[in-house]
Amino acid sequence: MTIYQAGEIHEKFKTQLAACESLEIDLRHVTEIDTAGLQLLLALKREAVAEGKSVTLTMHSEAVVDVFELLNVAHEFGDPLVLSKQATS
Repeated sequence: MTIYQAGEIHEKFKTQLAACESLEIDLRHVTEIDTAGLQLLLALKREAVAEGKSVTLTMHSEAVVDVFELLNVAHEFGDPLVLSKQATS
């Protein structure tokens, strides 16, 4: 989830959010995330709140946890950091 995929991923998430009240995003397969990916997740979470909807991040990969911890932003999402089995093995 990097700057190279951010535009495409953002459109996909926005389309999915428009079709439902609650969106759960499984992050277990994210092997790379940069600040563009982080901004994408933050923007999506804020858009959902503004629309009275919810976005929940689950099964955080090691790459996601590393970035969240490095930048101290986990609290911005309000979701528990749940590591996938892949990240713990």
